[in-house]
Amino acid sequence: MSPVDLMMAMMEKYSKHLESIVAERTQDLVHEKQKTDRLLYSMLPRSIADDLKIGKSIEAEWFDSCTIYFSDIVGFTTISGGSTPIQVVQLLNQLYITFDDIIDKYDVYKVETIGDAYMVVSGIPTRTCLHAREVANMSLEIVAACKVFVIPHRPSEPLKIRVGLHSGPACAGVVGLKMPRYCLFGDTVNTASRMESNGEAYRIHMSNFTYEELKQMGGFDCESRGTIPVKGKGDMKTWWLLGHTKDYNKIHNSFVNPVIPQGRLTPIDSSRADVSDADIPDLDKSRKISNISTSNDSGYNDKAEDVLPGIDM
Repeated sequence: MSPVDLMMAMMEKYSKHLESIVAERTQDLVHEKQKTDRLLYSMLPRSIADDLKIGKSIEAEWFDSCTIYFSDIVGFTTISGGSTPIQVVQLLNQLYITFDDIIDKYDVYKVETIGDAYMVVSGIPTRTCLHAREVANMSLEIVAACKVFVIPHRPSEPLKIRVGLHSGPACAGVVGLKMPRYCLFGDTVNTASRMESNGEAYRIHMSNFTYEELKQMGGFDCESRGTIPVKGKGDMKTWWLLGHTKDYNKIHNSFVNPVIPQGRLTPIDSSRADVSDADIPDLDKSRKISNISTSNDSGYNDKAEDVLPGIDM
């Protein structure tokens, strides 16, 4: 083999080796990017995270209708007082993993956890006219799961949660640059928290607004609690969500093409001649918000039973 042929063979071999290294490094880069994306998507809604990745500014957005879920553990202070910090963390971690597996089945978004409090919303950031149904079904499954949940270091002690639901308008946006959070703002957040704090163990307490949403859809078994005083709200008529009626599946299988005029559910038959684009509301709204309350100002800070002994809150 001539020196020129030998040189060409060496260059070809080097080129193939270099290509294999580049392909391997590219694959490693893809894997690392996927890990980063999964972490980012666990912190922010996918649509919001994708916009941030391309440098798009995220403005606060108004949502005409959503349903917010709050829950916490009844007697959490007592459980914490008789447990080590590690045991408390293990309890909450196992509980929230159970909750996370459940909410993946529904059109909901997990907003945040604050100690033993768990907050979920439907209708934000993805608008849906079935937000009340999604949260109601999720709540029923979560309560059922808690009835059989075993506290790791106290297997003989039941884990009791109380749940509160409220439906209404809210604003949502990304707050902060370091560890940015997708937060909810508005009175709907506060009212949902009040529904939870005025609830009872293993029961789903909801406002009349959420009840009206479920009543309009049908298929849910509800019981009136009557009118109760609610801190910061005055007297409110509230309800207990008990479960489904026998005709639930028949009713909800008929929701093929629902839309929301003014945040209310109205199933529309698209084959009707009198249905036009004007019947479908413009949901792409963005408004300036002022004098609003955040999801971090939802009333948990003033609940005495949630303050751990010996810790200044």
